[in-house]
Amino acid sequence: MNDDALLSLAARLADQAAAAINAVRATGFAVDRKSDHSPVTEADHIAEALIVEGLRAAAPHIPVIAEEEIEAGTAPIDPGHRFWLVDPLDGTREFAAGRDNFAVNVGLVEDGRAVLGAVAIPATGELFWGRVGGGAWKRDAAGTRAISVRSPPAEGITVMGSHHYQDDPRMGRFLEGRHVARIVNIGSAEKFCRVAEGSADLYPRFGRTMEWDTAAPHAVLEAAGGTLRLLDGGGPLLYRKAGWANPSFVCEGRVA
Repeated sequence: MNDDALLSLAARLADQAAAAINAVRATGFAVDRKSDHSPVTEADHIAEALIVEGLRAAAPHIPVIAEEEIEAGTAPIDPGHRFWLVDPLDGTREFAAGRDNFAVNVGLVEDGRAVLGAVAIPATGELFWGRVGGGAWKRDAAGTRAISVRSPPAEGITVMGSHHYQDDPRMGRFLEGRHVARIVNIGSAEKFCRVAEGSADLYPRFGRTMEWDTAAPHAVLEAAGGTLRLLDGGGPLLYRKAGWANPSFVCEGRVA
C-alpha cells in the first residue's frame, strides 16, 4: 500500500472506532483503573481492537504500537523504523467525566517522524486526516474540505491549553509578551486539530504525553502547514523513544 492508501485506511478505522465509542457512550460503561491509575473503559478496548485488527489485516508488514497493548505487555518490543501508533480513546478522563473533548488517534511513524495520521472526534462527528507534504483535510456535517493553519489575527491569538493543566503557572510565563485574545482549555488531540484547521494559533504542552497521544495529530498539524517543536531547545519531536514518553512541546500555526 502506498502512503495515500495508508492514510485512507487510518481515516476509515479512526472513523469506525469513533462510531463504536459513541455506541458504548450511549449504553453506559464502567470505569476501571490501569497500573498507572489512569482510567480505562470498555470503549478503549473495543476501539483499540477494531483499529489494530484493521491495520494488521490491511497492512500486516507494518507493526502496531497501541496504548492498551502496551499496558498489557503484548505490543512489539522493537517495531523497527516504520510503525503505527494508536490511541483508541485519547482523553479517557474527559470521556469518563461526560465531556466531549476526546479523540481517536491513528498515526504512522517513519524513521522517527510522524508522517501521516487521522484523528476522529466522536462527540462532534469530525474527522481530520493528513500526510506531511501531501495536505490535510477535515470532514464534518458541512462536508469535506482541505484545511490549513492561519496567520495570527489582528485581534490576538487563540491559545489551546489542557483541561487538566489550566492553572499551570508555566502557561502565563510562556505567553508573556504575546497578544492573546483567549485561552481555551480542553482535553485530547482536539487541541492540535484546532490549530491545524485555523481556528486556533498556539498550543503549548507542559505536562507529560505519550507518543500515541501525539503521532496522528502531529502529522495532521504539519500536513496543514503548522509546526511542532520542543520547548527545551526547539528541536523536532521524534518518535520511538525509550519508554514512549514525550517532553514538553509547542504547536504553532503560521508564524507572523
